[in-house]
Amino acid sequence: MAFFSPLPPVKSGIADYAAAVLNPLARVVHVDTFESLPANFDPAVYDAVVYQVGNNPHHIFVFDALRKHPGVVVLHEANLHHLIAEATIRRGDWDAYLEEVETGAGGDAREFALQHVRTLERGPQYELPLLRNVLKHARALIVHSEAVAEVVREHGFRGPIAKIPHGSWVVDADRMAYRARLGLDERTPLIGIFGFLKPYKRIAESLRAFRRLIRVVPEVRLILVGEAHPELPLDSMLHSMNLTGHARHIDFVPIEDFNGYIAACDIVLNLRYPTVGESSGTLLRALGMGKAAIVSDVGSFREYPDEICLKSPVDASEEDHLFEFLNLLVSRPEVARELGARAREWVAKECSWENVAGRYADFLKAVAEDRACEPVKAAVAATSSKPQGEEASAPPVEAEPVAEYIASFAAAEDGSRSYVESHLTRLERTLAITPPGGPDKRVLEMGAYFQITPALETRLGYAEVRGCYYGKAGEQHRRSVASENGETFECTVDLFDAEKDRFPYADAYFDTVLCCELLEHLTADPLFMLGEINRILKPGGHLVLTTPNLASLRSIAGILQGYHPQLFSAYIRPRNGVVDARHAREYTPKELGRLLEDAGFEVTLLETGAFREEPKPEFAWVEHLLERYLLSTELRGDGIYAVGRKVRPVRERYPEWLYS
Repeated sequence: MAFFSPLPPVKSGIADYAAAVLNPLARVVHVDTFESLPANFDPAVYDAVVYQVGNNPHHIFVFDALRKHPGVVVLHEANLHHLIAEATIRRGDWDAYLEEVETGAGGDAREFALQHVRTLERGPQYELPLLRNVLKHARALIVHSEAVAEVVREHGFRGPIAKIPHGSWVVDADRMAYRARLGLDERTPLIGIFGFLKPYKRIAESLRAFRRLIRVVPEVRLILVGEAHPELPLDSMLHSMNLTGHARHIDFVPIEDFNGYIAACDIVLNLRYPTVGESSGTLLRALGMGKAAIVSDVGSFREYPDEICLKSPVDASEEDHLFEFLNLLVSRPEVARELGARAREWVAKECSWENVAGRYADFLKAVAEDRACEPVKAAVAATSSKPQGEEASAPPVEAEPVAEYIASFAAAEDGSRSYVESHLTRLERTLAITPPGGPDKRVLEMGAYFQITPALETRLGYAEVRGCYYGKAGEQHRRSVASENGETFECTVDLFDAEKDRFPYADAYFDTVLCCELLEHLTADPLFMLGEINRILKPGGHLVLTTPNLASLRSIAGILQGYHPQLFSAYIRPRNGVVDARHAREYTPKELGRLLEDAGFEVTLLETGAFREEPKPEFAWVEHLLERYLLSTELRGDGIYAVGRKVRPVRERYPEWLYS
């Protein structure tokens, strides 16, 4: 693919968009990026030539390239008049401008421009979209909303159109650090307006509604973050409305600070009228960060689900609606938090950059092959309590018989019985999340202690059960274990170092691999192990992974009181000269999700729960503390239970967040 677009550090939302979509896209398609048109550019080298077309001067080179070499246009809004004016008038080419006006709006518009615009009597009529020349050179279109799709169809475009949602950044930033910068405590209601501050973003209407809100909630505050448009006298507006004590303008800031100020807010206003169908990357960023948002009930914003944002009309009732919405969200913060939580969940499912890139690739392939296509729905990474798909969850089993069955294989004389009994909650849950087997299915249990190993065959129905353990590579032995009821189970156990040795199994050999209470013991290279697990799993096969949760309520309570946060941080005393592997590094649920994705897995389950015993009520004060500072109380159990489905090879061998 040839990909024409401005890229950072250009101050353009589309530049940020392009950089974000290129990262996952380059993992599935060979991409050459162009920030100018080379004199020797040969489109025949590529299966697809893609143009990110925006309505500002940063995209003039994209417009020029498109007219020379037709291709697939990504149209971010349904108006390009500013782009056309910059590409013609600003270059002194009035004839080209008049030709564009006539092509886009007809002879009468040309005559008007000739008489009034050409003579500088009046400025260009920017409400004219001037799309036709771009559409004429487009083989296909990618749009973000049905609003834009309708406009281009009205302009006569008959080629393939894919509606692919604008991608979103699901960002985490330090809310309290940026509140500290603003001099605010954890409870002061904070409203934010973000981006290039233009009059059509309903700034005046927002300030008037905010002024009314202050009379009801005097402690509320407002920040406006971004460069102010020359036609928006923002400072004088704040002074004239007596808002300087409650509202603050923060000029253009780096993206890290931009994210931080969004994180500091409780509510985000993202309004605009008139609109030309454009999507807002800033809005999606705020939704992805779980913020309660109020948008204008127009254009592409009308297409967002009602349950993830509040929609204000742009008629005479706009100010009243804004005041009532703001008053609701400020006076009932639990409503704002619920709205933001639904928004974050929706963005994660529908707008991840991985999904966007996959839909790009599918659509471009269809265009290159000259076949009609419907845009493929993005894959959804679920975080429900059960894995996805037909083979995604174990058949229901009654807890007590399973517990008794597991315990029956533990011998009392070597101490394993007491260990198993104290870990029954974890062992039962592990079996419950493991996909069921079948007459042709194989499973590998890593670090097999034969606690649940027999149940993989007898309860889950796997035809072949293998175990592996740390030891000299190449060695294996046949191990058997008998239950107190006389049942015997045996299987082969292979020895090797999971961080260094190639696993002694063929590619795509297993349907399921269990890696339980092993990850936290690794000292050097966890991605090597996960890469080998990826290799030996069949496409679509599952990895079941359990490990202690470093972000649990217990861990938070411990570190706040001056203790070590790991579940097991002690060194192990040698026994007969042998030292067992201690916990080298424990993980948080978020880290584990990233680890699975970097290793080529789609996360189909990520939850936490009891590990050795039920949660203790004395940790209620930690939950209260988290809630007070609007920090998540989810995924705070002692143990992490995760299932990943193999969807690709290893994506990132040495992710920066884990490897120095």
